[in-house]
Amino acid sequence: MNKEMEASEAGSVVNNILYGLNEKQVEAVTTINGPLQIIAGAGSGKTRVLTHRIAYLIEQGIQPYNILALTFTNKAAREMQSRIAQLVDEFNAKRIWAGTFHSIFARILRVEADKIGYDRNFTIYDQEASLRALKTVMKRLNIPKETKENAVASVISSAKNMIILPDKYGTQASSKFEHTVAECYRSYQAYLLKNNAMDFDDLLVNMLRILHIPELLAKYQDKFHYILIDEYQDTNKVQYSAIKELAKHRQNISVVGDDAQSIYKWRGADITNILNFENDYPYCKTVKLEQNYRSTKNILGCADSVILHNKQQLHKHLWTDNPDGDKVKLMKFYDDREEANTVASIINRRYIAGDQLNQFAVLYRTNAQSLAFENACRAYNLPYIVVGGFSFYKRAEVNDVLAYLRLLVNPRDDGSLLRVINEPPRGIGAASIEEIRNYADRKSMPMYDALYFADDYITKRKQTAIQAKRLYNIFQKHRQLVIDNAEPEHLIEYIQETGITDYYKEIDTDEANDKLRNIEQLLTELFNHIRDAEGRTLSTFLEQVSLISDLDAKELAEDRITLMTLHSAKGLEYDNVFIGGLEQELFPLTSARMRDDEEEERRLFYVGITRARKNLVITYTENRLKFGSIQRMLPSLFLREIDEEFLEDVTGNTILIKKRQYQDLHINQVKSSIPQKKQYPAFDDMQYSDNYSQIPTKPSYPSAGSNAFRTGDVVKHDSFGVGKIVMISGMGDNLKATIQFANVGRKQLLMKFAKLQLVEN
Repeated sequence: MNKEMEASEAGSVVNNILYGLNEKQVEAVTTINGPLQIIAGAGSGKTRVLTHRIAYLIEQGIQPYNILALTFTNKAAREMQSRIAQLVDEFNAKRIWAGTFHSIFARILRVEADKIGYDRNFTIYDQEASLRALKTVMKRLNIPKETKENAVASVISSAKNMIILPDKYGTQASSKFEHTVAECYRSYQAYLLKNNAMDFDDLLVNMLRILHIPELLAKYQDKFHYILIDEYQDTNKVQYSAIKELAKHRQNISVVGDDAQSIYKWRGADITNILNFENDYPYCKTVKLEQNYRSTKNILGCADSVILHNKQQLHKHLWTDNPDGDKVKLMKFYDDREEANTVASIINRRYIAGDQLNQFAVLYRTNAQSLAFENACRAYNLPYIVVGGFSFYKRAEVNDVLAYLRLLVNPRDDGSLLRVINEPPRGIGAASIEEIRNYADRKSMPMYDALYFADDYITKRKQTAIQAKRLYNIFQKHRQLVIDNAEPEHLIEYIQETGITDYYKEIDTDEANDKLRNIEQLLTELFNHIRDAEGRTLSTFLEQVSLISDLDAKELAEDRITLMTLHSAKGLEYDNVFIGGLEQELFPLTSARMRDDEEEERRLFYVGITRARKNLVITYTENRLKFGSIQRMLPSLFLREIDEEFLEDVTGNTILIKKRQYQDLHINQVKSSIPQKKQYPAFDDMQYSDNYSQIPTKPSYPSAGSNAFRTGDVVKHDSFGVGKIVMISGMGDNLKATIQFANVGRKQLLMKFAKLQLVEN
């Protein structure tokens, strides 16, 4: 009877584990032995499958301490153990080896570190400590100050992730910079070993070194009978190699991932790990989870139509039982300020109507784009949070530029001078800075003025004195322009003359280019501030920024809009998602020139689309202001890849020819309608006969209230005054006119309500 009761209880637990799973999920959960690849599409319940699979293994008699479950975040590991505890029990859940690659490998290294020359009490250096160590090493090696430790650290990290150790890197180095890196890399590793320290990348590399010792490999192969890896598409070469060694003996490895969401190549992730899994494990079983529980049919169709253009992929077709939902809205704007303000106004209307702000997310490709959206949220008094990075005004490079600008207004601001005196590096080191400070104290003057007298007291380092005097002259030259109410172009010229923009251009890494875009965006904001209204100056701009920074720190409401990069959005979901900046050279980025890079950018767009549950809005602009000049933008190539059946054209995007029609066009017809010197035509480059707005021919004398107007007409509105029609879109009751009014700027009006009057030329 007891055996029957036990069997009944066991059966009940198994039923509980499998309850609510669909057919494919059950197959993935109940496949016990051998290699298993679970291709989990967006919103298909992969976390649920992973946790239920581990619970099922335990119920089948597998000891929890023989199960290794690797994730990429501690949060994911904690959530996994919590869910397993609910399915089995807390005691067994805690006995599983579940955690991030770094935490699990560090746990093993605490036991085995002495086998590779470390003490078991080694210190783990975080990024800040690693940079300090590298800076110390570079100073000892007399590496020129122009070589920034961040750039060197980035290359060393990439080398470690590719299992390229110092000696091998040295033999492969070809350029002057690479030889410098090789020298730093070798000395940095020696420094770490001497200090009994490992950085984050060393935790991975040293784990692999442990596994290259035969007796230790056998020990851990015997310990981990079942290995499960989450987000397998995000593994790099060293992680892949360590996993392969551990799984080689029993082959009981299961990986969960989605090649369509592989977006971390820039930090070492290798998509071929998941693409080639069946080659690495010839007897593997593949289960595809294609039922989406998150999004509407229209959102899924949009995502599917885009990702199909990638050649490197494991083909799958997401489907859902969810409703069709609203179509994906596509909106075009004049510039990024109009884009941000419109998005904020849409959210504000929904908020007033009762929607929760925490169900709205605004996604963008680069950090610099957050500024316009932050400003728009403030204008509407909408609380928000910037995820995946600092609020715009808290970023280091932005504060550097603000410090330069503050010195023009207040030369007594020693704090600002200390921030930028050697940023970018100009050979004014700590000892010289101390001499400048001491001289200023003795003479009771600001450090700013003490720069002018550098020849008097910096006598042992002539070049340093020259640089200090040169910096003073830059300040003085442009201070006079500020006193004379300089045009914003002069302020942009000043920042460029400080050398900070050229510095990031010369480094030319992804991080440096991101910083450059942030500086560019700040200067654009300064330009707009001064030009937008009379009486605005550099001083009023700096005052506004100061108040904004204070406000940022006080915005603690939980119900707030989420602003973040598309990379930060992975794994999250919202009812309402806006994706901004779908423009060529921005998304995809300029750097995405190779096919592999373009495909990764497309996967990033796919990730953004599939974050949305109910509503998705995609936006782009015709113009962006960069360093004081307006740059004409072309729509992203990704927009043409979306099947029109899933789109609602909100603002008249005339390039959106249906895919099948476009493919049937003869090459001569294409050439006649697309400007030859543009890779992708602007949305208003197409002739009206090629779109579906069906704009009627203008009669000689249109009557008031008629829709018989055309682009270029000068019209009068009762409230807004006189303006010029710059675009007409839609048809019938939805016919709209975009009008540039002399007094109130650009407005979009429904023609049936506008009551426009034609002004005769």
